[in-house]
Amino acid sequence: MSESNVIHAGQDTFHETVLASPVPVLVDFWAEWCAPCRAIAPVLQDVAAARGQSLRVVKVDVDEHPDLARHYGVRSIPTLLLFQDGQLRAQHVGALRRVELDALLDRWQVTA
Repeated sequence: MSESNVIHAGQDTFHETVLASPVPVLVDFWAEWCAPCRAIAPVLQDVAAARGQSLRVVKVDVDEHPDLARHYGVRSIPTLLLFQDGQLRAQHVGALRRVELDALLDRWQVTA
């Protein structure tokens, strides 16, 4: 699966990419050195491809953008935050398998 379905954002692009998005956005706060973050990366790529127009998947590197992580209270990675209509709606800390992430998105009422 190509990572082209996943968008990388930072301090300069977060508002446009996440907060101003017309569709729900799942933000993955991660770091290259984090093994669970690397483990969830293919899951996020699959979800981004499968949910296409109904969900945007965005990654934020906490080492490159610590102010964003601090602003959203990220203390452990991976941390997944769900934004809808520019507002933080839900969060999950820790890696997930695909079936677990799909169930979480369904519970958060993000349709496929």
